Amino acid sequence: MGTKLYVGNLSFDVTENDLRDMLAQHGPVNEINVIMDKETGRARGFAFATMNTEEGAKAAILGLNGKDWKGRALTVNEARPREERSGGGGGGGGGGYRGGQRSRY
Repeated sequence: MGTKLYVGNLSFDVTENDLRDMLAQHGPVNEINVIMDKETGRARGFAFATMNTEEGAKAAILGLNGKDWKGRALTVNEARPREERSGGGGGGGGGGYRGGQRSRY
């Protein structure tokens, strides 16, 4: 299955091929997923990459984390599982009105 990496602080014009070329220097790359903004169609500045081997992933982390690439210091680490999001928008404190009458509290 491979090891999934988080690659952050990317330039907004980065492509999957750019990332693949950079990561392939450290080991075989299985998959690249550049996260795109739905409204603008532009990259959001981070991506996920799956390296074929754990050794390749470790080499990429050691070789690229903090490295300047296209004018930005990269963040490269092992991807963590996605956290569950709570549903709903959260209520929120009492307003000033209750039932059409101003609260005295």
